[in-house]
Amino acid sequence: MNQPVTLMVARRVAAGQYDAFLVWLREGEALATGYPGYLGSGVLTPPPGDNLVQIIFRFACPQTLDEWEHSDTRRLWLERGQGLFEAPQARRAQGMDDWFGAGLQPPPRWKQSIAVWLAFFPISLLFNAAFGDYLAHLPLLPRILLSTLILTPVMVCVFIPLITRALKGWLHNASSRANGWRGSAR
Repeated sequence: MNQPVTLMVARRVAAGQYDAFLVWLREGEALATGYPGYLGSGVLTPPPGDNLVQIIFRFACPQTLDEWEHSDTRRLWLERGQGLFEAPQARRAQGMDDWFGAGLQPPPRWKQSIAVWLAFFPISLLFNAAFGDYLAHLPLLPRILLSTLILTPVMVCVFIPLITRALKGWLHNASSRANGWRGSAR
């Protein structure tokens, strides 16, 4: 089963080329929309004083991203961008695996599940303790919709990266026992 894949590219904009770079970049996004499997893209602009722009392209599966990456359309677009940026840095991420260490072999799904639960349980508990009374009057669907809209970005951007860093040794321990825990039972 293929999962969506994200191509993340960082490009340093050449001096004096920022506006032309943005026009060129929007052209590339528009070109990608015509490719099968295209799910969306985005641009993360740099903070003041920096010129590193991050571009994200999302496709339905690795095959559709490969088709876009190796297309004549993209090649010609990249040629038109020569002189607007320095050599790009690119990285792919697929599914949740990137949460668990870029460039590392992803841990088993059961370990990933435990890590996500360890991140989700306390923040969900705190959210419900803090806002549960305020949301209790809402019907179930809007209450769950509101809580997941608030908690999902907090989980993805803050708590899952924190827990995966804290559990890195356990998540990537190849010598762990079949049950995934070290040490002896007492």
